[in-house]
Amino acid sequence: MSDAHLFAVGVVLAWLSGVRVYLTVFGVGLAGWLGWLDLPQALQATQSPWVLGVCGLLAAGEFFADKIPGVDSGWDLLHTLLRVPVGAFLAAATMSPDGQLGAGALAAGAGVALTSHLLKSGSRALLNTSPEPISNWTASVTEDAAVLGGLALVFAYPWVTLGIVVLISVLIATALWWIWRKIFRRRKPKELGVS
Repeated sequence: MSDAHLFAVGVVLAWLSGVRVYLTVFGVGLAGWLGWLDLPQALQATQSPWVLGVCGLLAAGEFFADKIPGVDSGWDLLHTLLRVPVGAFLAAATMSPDGQLGAGALAAGAGVALTSHLLKSGSRALLNTSPEPISNWTASVTEDAAVLGGLALVFAYPWVTLGIVVLISVLIATALWWIWRKIFRRRKPKELGVS
């Protein structure tokens, strides 16, 4: 792969990490372990049986925890401390074929992972205001499918996958902005005593 392709793959892996960190690491490691991918030197740690086992168990735990309204937001808050540095590592490890993790690649990966994490946790916080669990389950399953689909596509079509990730991010950010604007517009007249 060219450096440009590795850049696209690294950015997408960081984005996926911000959504489902354990599933992303498990998917990358499993693909390397099965010989489907020739992982860069720094990413080869993900194909360790220990890393695969731990990430597989944690991915299964996250799958169930993320379906419970309220628990998912607590899980997201706790995992802010993990998703961002892992996203930074995945991006930098992908972009550095010699195994040296560059500061610029680490910063870019951290920024991308933080962005996708904030979009995910922000949208889930809004969904948790709904009393029914169906919207929460639907969002969680959609996130699972997006990460699996992103992992399946990114190594074969890195630029297409990056384009999809950017489009999804813009759509979610726009929807969140629109919803928050609607909520605060309704509250402002009530706070001023206007009906």
